[in-house]
Amino acid sequence: MDETEFWEIVDTTREAAEGDPEEHADLLVERLMRLDPDSVLDFARHFEARYNRAYTWDLWGAAAVLLDGASDDVFDYFRCWLIGQGREIFEGALHEPDALAELLDDFDEDIDGDGEELGYAADEAYEQLTGVVAPDLGITAQSAEPAGTPFDFDDEGALAGRFPRLWERFGND
Repeated sequence: MDETEFWEIVDTTREAAEGDPEEHADLLVERLMRLDPDSVLDFARHFEARYNRAYTWDLWGAAAVLLDGASDDVFDYFRCWLIGQGREIFEGALHEPDALAELLDDFDEDIDGDGEELGYAADEAYEQLTGVVAPDLGITAQSAEPAGTPFDFDDEGALAGRFPRLWERFGND
């Protein structure tokens, strides 16, 4: 599976789910189950590589603005959700997290930002197809620390200064 096919699967299942992250995960599992097990593992490798690339302090800060705070787990689920938004939004956010202010049409912190189930979709599809747990993907594990320069997510001034467009649109009032 190449990168284009990976993103096509993400996009078509998201569009069919009409933005509902849980429905998106269900549709993704269904779509992946139409592939052979090796292709499901290829999808999982693409997903995991992007998930690891998104492990940055700046993206974590952007998630903190959008979600009014972001613990480790919340940031993990946010990265899965971000991948689920498709290539343009994902790559745009990685390049400039503050650009999420323009890239996202709407954002409801009660339903958006949590793609935990998306992160398990390939594993679930593989297990249903084969009856066994997916093997190690052979991908380098994410680093212990996010890439970039750490900063205090509880400092509203730091968040507003680092993400002025996001803060204006989604930050605390």
